[in-house]
Amino acid sequence: MSRPSRDRQRPLAIGGWIAASIVVGVTLLSAIAPADWLTWWLEIAWVILGLPVVVWVARTRGITAMLVVLLMLHAIVLAVGAHYTYEHVPLGEWVRAWTGSERNNFDRLGHLMQGFVPAIIARELLRRTSPIAPGAWLCILMIALPVAFSSCFEMIEWCAAVLLGSSADAYLGSQGDTWDAQWDMFCALIGATAATLTLSAGHERQVAQLLRANPPSHHQAPRSR
Repeated sequence: MSRPSRDRQRPLAIGGWIAASIVVGVTLLSAIAPADWLTWWLEIAWVILGLPVVVWVARTRGITAMLVVLLMLHAIVLAVGAHYTYEHVPLGEWVRAWTGSERNNFDRLGHLMQGFVPAIIARELLRRTSPIAPGAWLCILMIALPVAFSSCFEMIEWCAAVLLGSSADAYLGSQGDTWDAQWDMFCALIGATAATLTLSAGHERQVAQLLRANPPSHHQAPRSR
């Protein structure tokens, strides 16, 4: 890589380490006297397992600045929910008092993020590891894959309820809503659709820069015989 390219990448690398440091700091803060330790571990496990993977990908293959920011925001939402449990997050309580809602809807924000952020993850993976070009099929997969993940997550919650019984109530956060699982998947659908409609163009510009610096095999011209 030429010196100018390295100079252009340096601010992104610094920003990535700042984002990782923020995630580590928020995770550590969330571990200070959480409302429920079981819920904390179940929620924060995604951050603990995901952060090393993201750092490794960023160092070896590169990652867009947009995805770094989105992953950081998602980690913060998870850490807040892990500390308070989603049913008792103060921000959700304030919104409930202001709107007169019967439940704390911070978990709805979490499931919106569960669709919004994975839509960009899916887009980045597909653009960098497959021949799928921008267009209708890419948009469909950006929405379908996060919703599929959301449905799998609901099955994980179901397994937790079966195995842990009432100990998993705080983790489930259904707050007595019999349609909670359906609402969660619907929120993920809304989030994925919103990300597809609003961020695709900007994300494509950032992906194009990464592809020029490190093109995958399917982007290389075929060899002549």
